Amino acid sequence: MPKSRPLVADHTYPLMPAQANCPLPPGFQLEQYRIEQQLSLGGFSIVYLATAPDETPVVIKEYLPNSLALRKEGETEPKVPDEHQAAFRYGMKCFFEEGRALASLNHPNLVRVLNFFRANGTVYMVMAFERGRTLQDFINKNKGEIREKFIRAIFTRMLNGLREVHANKLLHLDIKPSNIYLRNDGNPVLLDFGAARQTLFNDAPMLKPMYTPGYCAPEQFRDREHLGPWSDIYSVGASMYACLAAAPPQRSDERVKKDQLETAVKRWRGHYSEQLLETIDWCLKLDPLARPQSVYQLQKALARRVRARAAKPSPLGQKWLGSLSEKLRALVSRS
Repeated sequence: MPKSRPLVADHTYPLMPAQANCPLPPGFQLEQYRIEQQLSLGGFSIVYLATAPDETPVVIKEYLPNSLALRKEGETEPKVPDEHQAAFRYGMKCFFEEGRALASLNHPNLVRVLNFFRANGTVYMVMAFERGRTLQDFINKNKGEIREKFIRAIFTRMLNGLREVHANKLLHLDIKPSNIYLRNDGNPVLLDFGAARQTLFNDAPMLKPMYTPGYCAPEQFRDREHLGPWSDIYSVGASMYACLAAAPPQRSDERVKKDQLETAVKRWRGHYSEQLLETIDWCLKLDPLARPQSVYQLQKALARRVRARAAKPSPLGQKWLGSLSEKLRALVSRS
């Protein structure tokens, strides 16, 4: 079977001490899909590589928060203690609605949901299998050698998908390099809308805010009623910053107390264009109103042609860049 990394990431609900959940075994028949192997096991879900009836490989994400439920070896359905039944059902409803929302979106830069269904006392989401790697993997392998043209091309295309998300009144709220998947042809795909599921039920009790420190906007720690497209844009800026630093910027909640983040303009002057560095710093403003207010506004900034002293390109970065940089301007208007 293919060995590409899974097309999804994971989250944790830290409500009680974590416990080990056993995955469904290889060969298990889940509706019309056959489980081949476990790809990842996290606090919120288990991800499998599976085979569809036509023998096409797919990725299946199973809702199974280990802070709420336990499934032992040889069992099919998880056991949920009475005190966690309400939280488990609420999370399952959110997970199901996430699948419904994503299935309604059809965009080449968004993860493609093929099916979602209830079974075994929980919910499953079926997604297209993609070959490639995450942007985080690429950063780890090419520290200090990622070209400016590559950054502009990848993020401009990824932002096309995010524009579609915002146009449907959804927020992602967990954009980070490990949730940006680079297909083998270089086309980026935005993954894992797990944090967005909490925006679907504003009238229901919150379980626990889900975020990734270093990449989330300050309003995700507080004043969540002020969340908006500008919140995702902060995360995009933090992800671009990570491409240069090979690490996320200082946490925004810590920056609010004592901002020690060295600006991109100061840290990489002479290595990248001033305009790109200013764009990154613009996205990372603590004041939501001081950031780009829309994805389109950010895309226009990334599409500007500038002369830049870029870092030495890696062979892989040069290969993936390909025709993306040549078509950069056209991407802004493409949806």
